[in-house]
Amino acid sequence: MGMSKSDRFHAVTASFLGWTLDAFDFFVVVFLYDILAAQFHVSKTLIVATVTATLATRPLGALLFGLAADRYGRRIPLMVDVIFFSVVEVLCGFSVNYVMFLVLRILYGIGMGGEWGVGASLAMESAPTRLRGVLSGFLQSGYSFGYLLAAIAARLILPNFGWRWMFWVGGIPALLALYIRTKVPESEAWKQHKLPSFGAILLETKRYWQRFLFLIVLMTLMMFLSHGTQDLYPDFLKHEHHIAPNTVAYIVMLYNAGAILGAILFGQVSEKYGRRYGMLVALALALLMIPLWAFGWSVGILALGAFVIQMGVQGAWGIIPAHLVEVSPDATRGLVPGLAYQLGILLAAPTNSIEFALRDAVGYRWAIAGFEIVTIVLLAVVVWLGREERGKVLTKTFPVSQLEVSK
Repeated sequence: MGMSKSDRFHAVTASFLGWTLDAFDFFVVVFLYDILAAQFHVSKTLIVATVTATLATRPLGALLFGLAADRYGRRIPLMVDVIFFSVVEVLCGFSVNYVMFLVLRILYGIGMGGEWGVGASLAMESAPTRLRGVLSGFLQSGYSFGYLLAAIAARLILPNFGWRWMFWVGGIPALLALYIRTKVPESEAWKQHKLPSFGAILLETKRYWQRFLFLIVLMTLMMFLSHGTQDLYPDFLKHEHHIAPNTVAYIVMLYNAGAILGAILFGQVSEKYGRRYGMLVALALALLMIPLWAFGWSVGILALGAFVIQMGVQGAWGIIPAHLVEVSPDATRGLVPGLAYQLGILLAAPTNSIEFALRDAVGYRWAIAGFEIVTIVLLAVVVWLGREERGKVLTKTFPVSQLEVSK
């Protein structure tokens, strides 16, 4: 039997909320660098290093929870993962020293690494084929939405309740496990393609090693695209264009709104015209905006450039959940997309360091502009050369007579 509309809605909603709340928990630290450095009596550099530590352990989470999702189904690993990262996030608020905080952020990285792949496979396997593109954009926009929620929390919770409450509020996602337990059905696609052991799952992945390596290259360049346009941009606006911090905060909120819009819009474009075509158009839009985004002559022009470039950047990203799930092997759909995604994060970790080194050589404007021009061109080539399986049937359907025989 197929899934009902209600079942599909709950599966996609659970995956979106999981990624949104996971991103919220991750970005909380970004707003607390100075406060945590003072609290733990360490340098700001060491606090920033906790973010790197979180990123470094994400592939481990993708491996562990991805294997579990292909062996035992999507629901239970997703529930365990959500509870795990929520508990760790709450414990971060009880940190008494830097070492304790660092260890907890390392553990948090494992939880964050597991959520995307399992959630994406559950959502895309549950989504109607004709809506997979737009729901892919909706799912991926959860990342930008989580960033927005973290920025709002930094404005409302931090000044009134203190830094510890930023992490304690991050425990709310644990309630999502109850929602998954009561409302979200198991993936029919997993039931049809499941393998009998972890060894069989790894062997199946090995069979498609060339495709897996290609996806890692794709995801590494996608990480260069997003982190290269986002991570240093607030600092760039403050130091290169001398924009006031409060104004910078509003620009950050504005371009995250553009990111959400772009993810959903280009997800729909990909459904009509193809995943690769949708990504290429989104990349072209981002490339066209680089002059305004990096060299804008006023706050308004810079804000416009940032808004539209993130429409393109996250427009390309919005296609990724559907694209990765469709081109991944049927029996390893819980492992391959998430692990490729998180290994891409790991390989792209030096993005900020590369841009800083370029800044010293050619100036801040050409550093970020040049880095992204090269990234977009390389990414467009990789996307063009890649395979596509838009509209791939993830769940087999059987005639009634066959179902009766199988009972």
